[in-house]
Amino acid sequence: MSVTDTIAAIATAPGAAALAVVRVSGPLAAQVVMKACAREKDFEPRRATLVKVRDAQGRVLDECVATVFTAPHSFTGEDVAELCCHGGMLVTRRVLERLLECGARPAEPGEFTRRAFENGRLDLTQAEAVMDVISAGSDLALRAAQNQLQGAIGSRVQQAADKLINIAAHVEAYIDFPEEDIAPDTTAELVRGLDDISEQLRQLLATADEGRILREGVRTAIIGAPNVGKSSLLNMLVGYDRAIVSPTAGTTRDTIEESVAVGGLRLRLIDTAGLHESADDLERAGMERSRRAQAEADLILEVYDASLPRPQTEPVSTTAKTITLLNKSDLPEHADWHGAEGLRISCTTGQGRAELEQAIESLFLLDSGERDSLAAINTRHRYALQQALDALARARASLEAAESPELTDVDLREALDALGTITGRIDTEDILSRVFSTFCLGK
Repeated sequence: MSVTDTIAAIATAPGAAALAVVRVSGPLAAQVVMKACAREKDFEPRRATLVKVRDAQGRVLDECVATVFTAPHSFTGEDVAELCCHGGMLVTRRVLERLLECGARPAEPGEFTRRAFENGRLDLTQAEAVMDVISAGSDLALRAAQNQLQGAIGSRVQQAADKLINIAAHVEAYIDFPEEDIAPDTTAELVRGLDDISEQLRQLLATADEGRILREGVRTAIIGAPNVGKSSLLNMLVGYDRAIVSPTAGTTRDTIEESVAVGGLRLRLIDTAGLHESADDLERAGMERSRRAQAEADLILEVYDASLPRPQTEPVSTTAKTITLLNKSDLPEHADWHGAEGLRISCTTGQGRAELEQAIESLFLLDSGERDSLAAINTRHRYALQQALDALARARASLEAAESPELTDVDLREALDALGTITGRIDTEDILSRVFSTFCLGK
């Protein structure tokens, strides 16, 4: 990537639509659009202007609305021009091709957002949040992504880094001026400072599971014996007949997955094969997948048929959150279930669906105040935070053992470098390439 080039790409999703946006960024953005429109008069910044994009022979390709944003007051921090054109796939492609003929080059995936990062418009956590906003599958995931885009994670990391810089400066001052002895109370103060920073980082690290759930959804395994209504429950939650329902045991021989929004969450529902003794190889393979799905689940919906005698089964052994569902409540409840704990539902009539959704929300959703300030880290952040915490622990031990300050400083610098990888404050090409390669074209 070269920041001296002028780049262009279709910034909206492929496919037919009423409108599409073609974005141009770079030092020649306005001139490229003027040439494509055969326009001599400069565009007025931030003012929508009706233009006609013409091919090399002067024929009209499309009538568009052009808007120019001058540096540094644009998304990328460069001169940016956007053409809002009709949303057909052919017409947008022709408009883009004309812009490329007029001096732009095709943008690489994520290049617009990378330029925003390199021009100081975003830190690396905010750049990652752009993709989280685009891919958010629930209200809460969108809110967390917007919080991150506003700097919720970057600012907390930077606060910790600023405190750590002060401690490192104190230690390095002692290295440079050894005649200025560090008093015991000063050492104790430095240790307290490291403890404070470590606690801040641990609080942020604790949001890793929330971040995974928000980005990927709640892995939800629907388990139970054959014919208790597992597939019916899946169909009820997704709102249509996704799974085949049959009174014949063993109808579901493989796991069936579907996503559904529940409140502010996205559930990744997995309908599993009923667990029972079987000589059928296919059934046994399906049940093995059911056990794996159960082991990997964040939430288990354990379904029973409350119209039949209560089976003598062992409780589900899992660390996942579990909700017990007593299905077929539209039928008379068997005496064995009287007084038993569990949510009464009927997948036939829909009874208990609202209560089930409320129970799921109460297990995973934060209260309104926590939701507003939610900051959920991703896997990359998690790894860097753990590296920083390990380095801080070594620095703390070094201080308490009164080791050479040079050794302490090495650990402090390692912690700072780890924090720097989160916000992008260090120049690590591998990190940048890996982050931005996940972006789609035009972003």
